Amino acid sequence: MDRKKFLKKSFFSSLAATLAPSLLKGSSTGTTGSRKEIIGHNHLPNQEKTTMNTVLHKADTRGFANHGWLRSHHSFSFANYYNADRMGFGTLRVLNDDRVAGGRGFGRHPHDNMEIISIPLSGDLEHKDSMGNTTVIKEGDIQVMSAGTGIFHSEYNKNADKEVKFLQIWVFPNQRNVTPRYDQIPISDLKTDNQFYQVLSPTPDDQGVWIHQNAWFHIGDLEAGRNATYSLKAPSQNGVYAFVLEGDVSIGEQTLNPRDGYGLWDIENLEVKAQSKARVLLMEVPMH
Repeated sequence: MDRKKFLKKSFFSSLAATLAPSLLKGSSTGTTGSRKEIIGHNHLPNQEKTTMNTVLHKADTRGFANHGWLRSHHSFSFANYYNADRMGFGTLRVLNDDRVAGGRGFGRHPHDNMEIISIPLSGDLEHKDSMGNTTVIKEGDIQVMSAGTGIFHSEYNKNADKEVKFLQIWVFPNQRNVTPRYDQIPISDLKTDNQFYQVLSPTPDDQGVWIHQNAWFHIGDLEAGRNATYSLKAPSQNGVYAFVLEGDVSIGEQTLNPRDGYGLWDIENLEVKAQSKARVLLMEVPMH
């Protein structure tokens, strides 16, 4: 069986087992993040938009789901959206750009053996989990859960009168069946204009939150006309997936617009040039 057929078969088998309750009924719906087998670990290039060491995902090529209360764009295959060329980027498995209507949300649902990162872009998201945490995360925060041996949690829009926007990111861990853990911190104090500042790493004592993976996340808030350089922490093993949150930028010869994704590997550093006021998330992750 060729690789694409194998991944497709594995993907749908996994969905049947773990995502069956994902699209519930409207007010408190949810998706599970359980993965009994690691699938789609390596990125399968989109041949039309791939060079020797880059892959481009324009915003309007992402998967999209509109459930009324939830509107979600999927950079990689997720739930009912399947694309064999988009099974992830290295250990980066999920990048969802979610909007949840006022007072609605994801009901209690399970995850295991996944590192789950949430970055609110606007509004307030209420979180409850089986570890006893009840918290609210908002713009300027970052949240991480190591699902490990298994957790249950729910996420709701705290406000009834406005939607909440946030990124939901899943990264495969480098250790299975760890003890579940939760953390959230404000990242507004870490912000430095016109350079990339770290918000996630593999090290508990380092800046930002940490996960069980040799990965680093950085955010850059750039003024129009300014440049910022990022040097990979582990260039021989890792690649970088750049996701444009706001504005227009270029990386090398490639121009990127809001919500475009651009993956690069076999590089030691990259330079981001802001063509307008911009915000960019860089996710450095292992490619194998």
